[in-house]
Amino acid sequence: MKSDQIAHGDVDVDLGQLFAGVRRKWPRILFAALVITGLVFAVTYTVTPQYRAQTRLLIETRESVYTRPQGVNDGDRPILDGEGVASQVELITSTEILTSVAEKYNLANRGEFAGGGGSFLSGLLVMAGLKSAPVEGTQEEKVLRAFRERLTVYRVENSRVIVIEFSSEDPKLAAEIPNAVADAYVAMQSEAKFQSNTSATQWLEPEIEDLRERVKEAEARVAEYRAQSDLLLGQNNTVLATQQLAELSSELSRTRANRSAATAQAESVRSALQSGAAVETLPEVMASPLIQRLRERQVELNAQIADLSTTLLGNHPRIRALRSQLADLDTQIRSEANKVLAGFEAEAATAQRREEELTAELNRLKAASAIAEEEQVELRALEREAAAQRELLESYLTRYREAASRSDRNYLPADVRIFSRAITPSEPYFPKIMPITVAAFVASLLIMAIITLLQELFSGCAMRPTAGVAAPVPATARMPRAEPLVDVGVPISGVGTSVPARKMVSAPIPEPEEQRELAPVARFGEINIEQASERLVTGGATRALFISPEGDEAAAASVLVARDVGDSGLRVLLLDLTASGAASLPMLESTAYAGITNLLASEAQFADVIHNDLFSECHIIPVGTADPQRAMRAADRLPIIMESLSAAYDVVIVECGPTDAQAIRRLLSSDTEVLVSMIDPEEGELVLEMLDELRDSGVDAPILVSPVGYSMPPAPPGRDAA
Repeated sequence: MKSDQIAHGDVDVDLGQLFAGVRRKWPRILFAALVITGLVFAVTYTVTPQYRAQTRLLIETRESVYTRPQGVNDGDRPILDGEGVASQVELITSTEILTSVAEKYNLANRGEFAGGGGSFLSGLLVMAGLKSAPVEGTQEEKVLRAFRERLTVYRVENSRVIVIEFSSEDPKLAAEIPNAVADAYVAMQSEAKFQSNTSATQWLEPEIEDLRERVKEAEARVAEYRAQSDLLLGQNNTVLATQQLAELSSELSRTRANRSAATAQAESVRSALQSGAAVETLPEVMASPLIQRLRERQVELNAQIADLSTTLLGNHPRIRALRSQLADLDTQIRSEANKVLAGFEAEAATAQRREEELTAELNRLKAASAIAEEEQVELRALEREAAAQRELLESYLTRYREAASRSDRNYLPADVRIFSRAITPSEPYFPKIMPITVAAFVASLLIMAIITLLQELFSGCAMRPTAGVAAPVPATARMPRAEPLVDVGVPISGVGTSVPARKMVSAPIPEPEEQRELAPVARFGEINIEQASERLVTGGATRALFISPEGDEAAAASVLVARDVGDSGLRVLLLDLTASGAASLPMLESTAYAGITNLLASEAQFADVIHNDLFSECHIIPVGTADPQRAMRAADRLPIIMESLSAAYDVVIVECGPTDAQAIRRLLSSDTEVLVSMIDPEEGELVLEMLDELRDSGVDAPILVSPVGYSMPPAPPGRDAA
């Protein structure tokens, strides 16, 4: 294609030319950088040097273990958190401390403080509009304003360390001021503790006197109530009635046990006597000494009878005498058992009477104990009140003595320690002439180089045509472009705008002179449908213009190629610009669809005119139903529409019908393939004329395509050329 067919914007940045311009203008860049660096050096050299020093404080509890108030442990000591330390930072910068330090060093008579902080750098910032001018006020306000501008107080992160920094023209003053501020802060802390201690002692004195009176009254009420209620206390500080009730309950239990035991023993002896059993075997009877002696005598008589029975007969007088004595002993034992029974019965009766007496006394003591307990509750309440008042009085007395002794001895350590005092700095912190000068030189070089690059870029000297495209034509020879009707960045009919990079590939065909020398059969059918689609898939072209010199019936080639490319996986769209809609008819089976004429006439949007092919993945924009004359009046929009479609699709195929080379000029771009369709070999001369015309118009390599074995449906009547 010729250079006059290159689309607008097909240029690229020539980096060689761009940096060559920088090399050409290098002396000017260096001169400007040196001038700027000299100005910066002069300014920094004339700026008054500033010195900075810092003092460090540590917030901690300084109470020792020997002087700590009684009852206060290490864990009870207050430790400031982050918010507490931040509050101390604000306290250090308070007006009271700064005013006292300013008066101590007579800062109002120093030049750097008299103007309220009007340093040279501040003046430059005010002139540049980067800083507001100082507000007029009293001399004290100006001094404090300048003081605060030079003072920096901050907390070291994740610690209870506070740093006080101060900058001044005088290095000695730069070290003295932060030390003085730290001393004033420590003195303020000590004074605050002293005032707190004094306020505590002043408050405790009347409170202690009042508590003494209340303790005396409470103890008097306890004694009076005890006397009125006749609450006598026994052992273990217990009411006497309650103690007696407990003792009587124990005695009643013992009496009941004794009665039960005596009754059981009497019943056992009575049962033995009534049944005629040997009573001497009963433990209760055997406990009697007399029965024990009678039992021993009985054993002796039985022994004698047994001894004599070995030599004498049973009727012997001596044996009979011994048996008579033995019978008397049995009578005596039973008689003694009756006496034992009578004793048990008497003991049981006595225990019964004692139990009745104890029960009556117990009931009386229960009533008395209930009354005593009620009175004891009231007494305990009075005693608790008196004890609470007494404990509070003792606590207040202890605190008062401690506070009074601390005030008398003036031992009130502040909870802050200065662990690093400021020393006189030997070198200023601002300005650093050499670093600033070097930085200014490097920055000015960089800025001037960037300015030069931009000048070269915007002047067009560093621009060159895109690779594979002829030199750009003059602006007067280029085709005017209309404003876009659609945003090419918006997807069309659901298709994205990402288009892969492609390179143009063109296969040369024989020159026209060589073609004319060949036989007609050899000149036609340069490539078939499959070869044409493969060329579009692998060649990198984003547009393919099909021209059918034989008429709209030859549009079959574009339809077949579009379907074949669509089936390969690429996003492809066929734009039908034929007069009869012959390209869209086999894809939509009707011409009553909105199409390119509706889009040009502003009667439809892209989403309304893009349709799906019924037999492939290809999309189709038909001719449309709008008035062709009205649509052609907006033909200048066609290049914009083509650019939008090329951004949304991988390949855009345009069927132009039997048009001429001049009519397709506005559709050409740097990556466009021009293909000529041929069906009837008898029309070879017509095709050759079209090829020659295309070459004369700047199309370097038009391609001849023949759709062998395909016939188009008849074109509907009444359609004008698009």
